[in-house]
Amino acid sequence: MPIGRRRDELISARKVAGFTQEGLADVLHVDRSTVARWEAGDYVPLPYLWPKLASVLGRSRDELQALIGPSAVTREFSPDDSFEPVFTWLDRHAGWPLGRAREQVYASAAASSRNQPNPPRSVIAHALADYYAPPTSDHRPYVARCGQVEVTTTVLTRPAWLDLACSLTPAGEHTAFEGGRARPSAVVDERAAVRRLADAAASGIRITDVPLYRLLEVDPQPGGLRAKVGIASFVEYALGVDLLEHELIEYLASGRTARPGHMPLRDRQLPDVSAVLDLPGRLCAGGVLALTAIARPADPFRGDADFVLLVQKRSAQVVNTADRLSVIPKSFHGPLADRRADARIGVTLRRELEEELFGRTDVDRSAGDLRVADPMHPTRLSAPMRWLTEQPGRLRMECTGFGLNLVSGNYEFASLVAIEDEEFWPRFGGDVEANWEAAGLQQYSTLDGDLVTELIGDENWSNEGLFAFLQGVRRLAEIGGDRVRIPAVELGY
Repeated sequence: MPIGRRRDELISARKVAGFTQEGLADVLHVDRSTVARWEAGDYVPLPYLWPKLASVLGRSRDELQALIGPSAVTREFSPDDSFEPVFTWLDRHAGWPLGRAREQVYASAAASSRNQPNPPRSVIAHALADYYAPPTSDHRPYVARCGQVEVTTTVLTRPAWLDLACSLTPAGEHTAFEGGRARPSAVVDERAAVRRLADAAASGIRITDVPLYRLLEVDPQPGGLRAKVGIASFVEYALGVDLLEHELIEYLASGRTARPGHMPLRDRQLPDVSAVLDLPGRLCAGGVLALTAIARPADPFRGDADFVLLVQKRSAQVVNTADRLSVIPKSFHGPLADRRADARIGVTLRRELEEELFGRTDVDRSAGDLRVADPMHPTRLSAPMRWLTEQPGRLRMECTGFGLNLVSGNYEFASLVAIEDEEFWPRFGGDVEANWEAAGLQQYSTLDGDLVTELIGDENWSNEGLFAFLQGVRRLAEIGGDRVRIPAVELGY
């Protein structure tokens, strides 16, 4: 189909669906000029937008591709408008003329390594254990055993940081925002950053210039959590310490051994455990990830009453741990509308439940600027979240462990979301659906000890996801009663 006709067909499909360019842009959380450029044939939608665009236009994915045209899908690399602030940031940081970053990314597109295979999880864990050996003081990589399965992860932790059972409420958590503290200079390798952006744009990965919390101090203790956070830029993270993961994967894929002095990015930014533990002296971003466990009543097909455990496969569009298994929700810790109020871990966790499991697209920080003053106002909550918050005791949110991920130095607050009222599942089980960050969602019963043990040994896990899963299962065994029949998870300390 000629380009002009394809363009007319796409415009017609939009109008038939009842959208102006601005209206369609609002639904998709993109700029109006982006829609205009699609219809002009200048750009094509990034991969993560295709399912929703097809849905709102009332077309199948194949029909949408026919409208845009196969040649358009494979046309010359062209990131959408969401990358413009990222290009500007890199130009400013590198001291380049405005537009140089865009040119460099375009030039690097042909060499994109986005199809690079992921090494097994344990290979990454053991490589970093070797790089940072011997550990200092009582900090060790998290090790656990379930039945005959033993796993070592990249999460650096200590016994005092585990089994916290800390309620993520104002009574149990005291995470405070501290503004005005001096920030260390951004450490960015421009060449590696350009390659990262080329891979990201070609793969539909979302990198947006939004604020992100950085950890300044932390004191996790059983029953109580104290921390201080400052502010940073997600772009600074994505083009800085996040590149350490890509360097490591490339290094391992070439058959080399991860050794100090041979990995330039890691040697410069996280050369030893002391550097990992120096929170104020570096950009320590990270987040909250939780094992979600929902009580279900007895069922003639499933059997006795249990908890369903939700496990996601991460999509190819996420910034890190793409195509890996993880718990859900899993999120970067960052402010939504109020930097001070949003600093609490529990606030991020509630928001991510809404976004990643209950369908709230309006709290997705990667979609652009917010227009709502209070996105988590009670009147805006989803039906499942509103029901959970109507009565005390329906929603249990606890921090189960803390660690620092040696992959990129991220902080990880492992948590448990337990819905113990079995009325929830019959009411809202059909409303639980993962968002774009997940490529798939799997469920496991806490009565299936063999399947859960086999899952723990799966090499497709992300290291931090496995850490949160294991800590969540340990806590669930304490509070779940007869609903939980999983072999004990024992720590390797």
